[in-house]
This record gives sequence, structure tokens and C-alpha cells, in this order.
Amino acid sequence: MAVDVGVRDDAELGEGPTWDPAARRLVWVDILQSRVHTYDPATDRRTVMATEQHVGAAKPRAGGGLAVNLRDGVGLYGPDGAFQWLHHEPVDGRRGNDAAVAPDGSLWVGTMRYDEAPGGGTLARIAPDGTTRVILDDVSVSNGTGWSPDGLLMYYIDSTTRRIDVFNVKDDRRLVNRRPLARIEDGAGIPDGLTVDADGCVWVALWDGAAVRRYTPSGELDRVVELPVRRPTACAFGGAGLSDLYITTARTGLTDPHPLSGSLLVLPDTGKGLAQPAFAG
Repeated sequence: MAVDVGVRDDAELGEGPTWDPAARRLVWVDILQSRVHTYDPATDRRTVMATEQHVGAAKPRAGGGLAVNLRDGVGLYGPDGAFQWLHHEPVDGRRGNDAAVAPDGSLWVGTMRYDEAPGGGTLARIAPDGTTRVILDDVSVSNGTGWSPDGLLMYYIDSTTRRIDVFNVKDDRRLVNRRPLARIEDGAGIPDGLTVDADGCVWVALWDGAAVRRYTPSGELDRVVELPVRRPTACAFGGAGLSDLYITTARTGLTDPHPLSGSLLVLPDTGKGLAQPAFAG
């Protein structure tokens, strides 16, 4: 499968690609350089916005603007660029990491310690009014989160477990029956960000594995796409037909990075993605 370059860049820790259908653009972040990037593949137009803290994820808002998972909590940028805190909870040595928007429009945000200490992170659900409920309080490196097409399953990665886990979602939004969907074998890399396609299959980027993988809803390894870069971080479908798979990458910690490390890669016509809801807050 051919790998193209969407945006050539030198991101230290590119992460969290998300297709914004209202603006017809891809949004992603460079965590360690505190930047939010956007890219319109139809026009090649790019923007870069600096944030005042490390930014783990940026997600479109229903009324325009972005919700950002920062070092000290979740903030909101309005369509005019004005900033306000939605949930401010500074914890020394901890930062926001990956995030996702659930089918009901709530924002699910992960945290981790900078030293990746076991149990130092969380996964929390944030309602549009800022009401916050911690879902998991014993997380090391909170990463990929996504939902099945019918919203009845949630997939989740705590990278240190080397697993993609799956939960059943109850009517009251509780998660039950956590179990492994798939385990990443030694030497194949570490599971990082994920996305779910229209067939209900889970795509996962493998940090230090130079590949993205697709797993069926039953956990069968269905497809492996090898990449030229060692550290892909996350993936998402985008473009007008949601058929192109965009992959963020990192160069942090590499002594001799590939020239494309830190760039936004794309696999054209790879499948069919799910339209992602915007944060309702």
C-alpha cells in the first residue's frame, strides 16, 4: 500500500489526527512544541496555532473552535480564538494526552505523568457543561479511545499494557466488561492512537513498530501497513469521502530519525471512516 506525505513537517511529537467535517480539514497537534495544526487537503491550506502549554489533543467544537487537552486541564478556543478553561486541574508532573469525542458529544480525555509512572494517569468524561467524571483512575499512558459504529462498544489503549481493550457501553454511559480485544506481541511496537472504521474494525498506530494495523471486531489481525518512520503515533480517516487514512508521527527520542519522521502521512483510499462528532461544549 502506497504511503504519501500529507504535510512534510518536523513535529517532535505529532499526535491526535481528527477530521473536522464542518471545516473540511484535518486537525492534529505537536504535543511537545505546543502547537495545533490544521490542513485542508483540497486546497493545501495549513494553519499552525501555538498554545501556552503542552497540548495532548485538539477536537472540533459543535459551535466552532476547538477543545484542547492541555497540561493543566481542558480548555476551549472559540471561533474568534478566545480562550477559556472548561476544566482546570493542574497536577504536578502530569499532562493531558490523547482525547476523543463520544457519540453523545461528550469529551473523553486522558492524562499521563511525564515520567510515565504506573498508575499516574486517568481517563475522564467531560460533559458539555464541564462536569467531569473520572472513568479510569489507574492508568499509566492513556492513549487511543474510540467507539463502535453502533456506540455499544468502546475501545481503549493504556499503552503500557500492550493491549487494545474493549468495554461494553451501558445506557447510562457506564463501561462494563473490560477485556482485551488484541495484544501486541513483543518486538512489534507499542500501541498508541486508534480509530474505528465503518466496518467496526480498529486501526492502531504502533510506536516503535513502524506500522499501523487493522483488527476486526473479533480481534483478528486483518491488515498490516508498514511505514517508513519508526514512530507513528495515531491515525484517523479524513478527506471528502473519509477514505484516506492520515497518520501522525514523531521524531522525539530518535538519534537518527527518518526524514519523514514528524510529518503527517496519508494512505489514500484505504477504507471508509466514521464521521466523528464534534464536542458539544
